[in-house]
Amino acid sequence: MQADQTIILTGIESKKAYPEPFRRVRYYDTEKKKRLIFLTNHFAIPAKTVADIYRSRWQVELFFKWVKQHLRIKSFYGTSPNAVKTQIWIALSIYLLVAIVKKRLNLSGSLHTILQILEVNLFDKKPIFKVVSDALKHESHDYECDQLNLFD
Repeated sequence: MQADQTIILTGIESKKAYPEPFRRVRYYDTEKKKRLIFLTNHFAIPAKTVADIYRSRWQVELFFKWVKQHLRIKSFYGTSPNAVKTQIWIALSIYLLVAIVKKRLNLSGSLHTILQILEVNLFDKKPIFKVVSDALKHESHDYECDQLNLFD
């Protein structure tokens, strides 16, 4: 911990918008060799706890970024904590099941590609291996045969 200060905003507009004091915590992260500065209005907890909370918050932000990129959750259908947790658990379960299928069937495509194939063929009554391998074979065949020459 490098500093734990109480500050007051002095700008005319900012002072009007928030006249209460802030707490400024300056912390040096020895692992990443970075100086971090946190502003909070929470004065009751130790400065180290403030730094730990913000560092944990960043991990949560990274987790949700990963969720949006990999689990195909564009928006949440509910706003209650239970609805959000349920939707995340369902998406994680699907992702893990597809990862298990990919590993067990030794499929060559990426998890994202396999998820897309399964999404399109959701109601096909064929074995997963056949659906995915046929789609991957067809996909690679399309790129090889249909390539046009840029210059003749």
